[in-house]
Amino acid sequence: MISREVEHEKEIPEKITIKVVPPGPEARKIVELDSKYLVKTTKSLPVVGERAKGAFVEDVDGNVFLDFASGISVTNMGHVHPRITEAVEKQLHKLWHFAGTDYYYRAQVDAAKAICDITPGKFQKKVFFTNSGTESNEAGIKIAKVSTGRQQFIGFIGGFHGRSQGSLSFTASRAIHHKGLFPSMPGVEHVPFPNPYRNPFGIDGYAEPEELVNRTLEFIEKYVFRTYAPPENIAAFMVEPIQGEGGYIVPPMSFHSRLKKLAEDNGILLIMDEVQTGFGRTGKFFASEHFGVEPDIISLAKSIASGIPMGASVVRADLDFPEDGLHSNTFGGNLLASVACVATIDAMKNEKAVENAAKAGTYFKKRLQELSEKFPQIGDVRGLGLMMAVDFVRDQKTREPDTKLRDKVEYKAFQNGLLTLSTGLSALRLIPPLIIRESQIDMGVEALSKAISQSI
Repeated sequence: MISREVEHEKEIPEKITIKVVPPGPEARKIVELDSKYLVKTTKSLPVVGERAKGAFVEDVDGNVFLDFASGISVTNMGHVHPRITEAVEKQLHKLWHFAGTDYYYRAQVDAAKAICDITPGKFQKKVFFTNSGTESNEAGIKIAKVSTGRQQFIGFIGGFHGRSQGSLSFTASRAIHHKGLFPSMPGVEHVPFPNPYRNPFGIDGYAEPEELVNRTLEFIEKYVFRTYAPPENIAAFMVEPIQGEGGYIVPPMSFHSRLKKLAEDNGILLIMDEVQTGFGRTGKFFASEHFGVEPDIISLAKSIASGIPMGASVVRADLDFPEDGLHSNTFGGNLLASVACVATIDAMKNEKAVENAAKAGTYFKKRLQELSEKFPQIGDVRGLGLMMAVDFVRDQKTREPDTKLRDKVEYKAFQNGLLTLSTGLSALRLIPPLIIRESQIDMGVEALSKAISQSI
């Protein structure tokens, strides 16, 4: 019998390997215990990870999966990256925690500087470290209120910004997020997001992108501002450059720059939630760069430290809190997270991960479009870089979403050795690590094609 230590040292095959139809017997045991001891959350697939390397995950039954979920855009540099692992291991032997909001240490300053250097904006910036995306948005909300003296906000239908009571007030991607939780923070109004594929204006945004943007901004100016939320009351817009949980919706390219101008004309701040889109996911370090926008506040988390819990709110320096004590936390910018963050940024630069995301993303989209030609059940292929989604429909003309088919495909793909995640009404998000190779993309597309064939 192989010892656990020797087994851990064995290389994980860089190919899909299904030894027993998942979930296997060991996985089922863990799933059963999970149901007994853990509160319900959002688990969707009965995959039980044991170890991983790069783009592959091995489960407790010895099955090896190709990971096109990346922990919801967390392991952008792949699993157990050697440079990041080494940095964390070194710090483990020095100091774990030293209350960075009360005392000082170099690692937190290094991480803040590294982040300020790569985020959009030629102005001076400062960082408030958090532990998650929802905390980053909470910090942005507070900063916007205090710096502007205004108390209202505008969010977008389809947006997702977290589940704590402040950020939840902006979240509008699924009704279940609000079920039984009224009220959340008051003062947030929602407006349509310029979704090219499905929008309340009945516009084909792919054919008429500027008309879609016009109608969206007109809705804000002529209806929201004039009837119930005067611009003088609005502290900030909070928006994702590309909607994540709402279905991986890419708006027309002019939208964010025009929204920023509308904000500036009315003394309103722009909070850009880059929790899912940041750190190279879209083929640029930040999705804001695709749209030529320099946000006043940027919310970060997920991939910022490659799986060590960390988030950040990056703000224009002049928006800093006017006095101590208005906001703080205990673990934000923890030593282990800070060194992991710096190592992640260094690894991304040294290995040209962002450039690979752009190149591999072009190839990936081409392969997915070929898949859509094969299967009329795919109504839309969308995304930027390695933030891709396929949308399943009952009819391509009506674009009626087919949630059941999407869910079947997700599960069959899992059984075929491909890990994916659902998003929106009927889309499947496909987010491999930024280090993915074309041969691995082909492997994933083949597994997805097989899953669709088995599901229709």
